[in-house]
Amino acid sequence: MQNVIDSFRLQNKVALVTGAASGLGAAIATALAQAGATVAVHGNRRPAAQTAAKIGGDAAAFRADLSSTSGAADLFSQVVEQFGRVDILINNAGTIHRETAEDVALEDWQQVLQVNLTSVFQLSQLAARDMIPRGTGKIVNIASLLSFQGGIRVPAYAASKGAVAQLTKALANEWAAKGIQVNAIAPGYFRTENTSTLQADETRNRQILERIPAGRWGDPNDLAGAALFLSSAASNYVNGTIVTVDGGWMGR
Repeated sequence: MQNVIDSFRLQNKVALVTGAASGLGAAIATALAQAGATVAVHGNRRPAAQTAAKIGGDAAAFRADLSSTSGAADLFSQVVEQFGRVDILINNAGTIHRETAEDVALEDWQQVLQVNLTSVFQLSQLAARDMIPRGTGKIVNIASLLSFQGGIRVPAYAASKGAVAQLTKALANEWAAKGIQVNAIAPGYFRTENTSTLQADETRNRQILERIPAGRWGDPNDLAGAALFLSSAASNYVNGTIVTVDGGWMGR
């Protein structure tokens, strides 16, 4: 009988992690590399070279603009050219626009949807085409608590993350029988650049902490275990699931 720890090992696997210049993406990329994967780390406005250097080994940084409709194909082709294939795709890259709903410009709405949703579908589609002939693969999307809740002053972000949760289920339905597990992680309130405004707001920070049973903001490393599980053979019978990592927020 195989030792269960061995099912978490990622030797001989190539993992692409988008939005890995810092924060959650960097923590996930580091965890996958520690488990043995060769990691392709993506950045754009913030290049991911520092993450790749910190990981070391065969890790490499790639740059592509996922707010462009051609960005996903550009990124995927770069990674395949260097590493030959993608075994694990982590769709972590995301953006947020904070503004009252009645004032959101259409171009801002469309940019959030392109980065947070459309590029996720584009990369998943490209990855599946690469994985299906081999009969194996892992796709992990980063959803959000706003996949379940509406949020305040972030209508495009909430819409995109709600859609990511549904897209995860839809792709899992189609690709599970082809050996590809598609799942998502819904992080709670983590200390990242995207939440810096909330952290700096004394009232909102207090309200958030009062709602979290764990009594603290999440650290990016708190996401590493869930990401490794969903990226490894340990989750081979897990399909279309949204795993919340939120300090207990959704159970409150």
